[in-house]
Amino acid sequence: MKVTARATRSGSWWAVEVPEVPGLFTQVKRLEHVREQVADAVELLEGVPAADVQIALIPVFDTATDGVVHGAQNAAAAAAAAQSVASRSMRSAVARLRDEQLTMRDIAEVLGISHQRVSQLVQAAGVREAG
Repeated sequence: MKVTARATRSGSWWAVEVPEVPGLFTQVKRLEHVREQVADAVELLEGVPAADVQIALIPVFDTATDGVVHGAQNAAAAAAAAQSVASRSMRSAVARLRDEQLTMRDIAEVLGISHQRVSQLVQAAGVREAG
């Protein structure tokens, strides 16, 4: 069973409601406890084993806070995507420079990284090291 747990801060607690299960309302001190509490409550109220309950947790904030949170999440996702592109590009550059017979230390100077990092990238890319 798939349910949505909407958690709203109320003082030092989180008030949690599950729209798919009428009457399911609980409280937790920390968001990390929402899934366990909701799964147990669904089992009790609906007879669905807790292990079979899939819970989408949605913390509810005011519009300004929600915007800041989504902005941070989007920035983190963009940074992860950029890091992935940078890693592929760096491995490609190392392989190309190795094909040009540059030494590990010269590659390090060209790319602005340590020669140890060049060695790691060579190994990760499966590039044959020159003797």
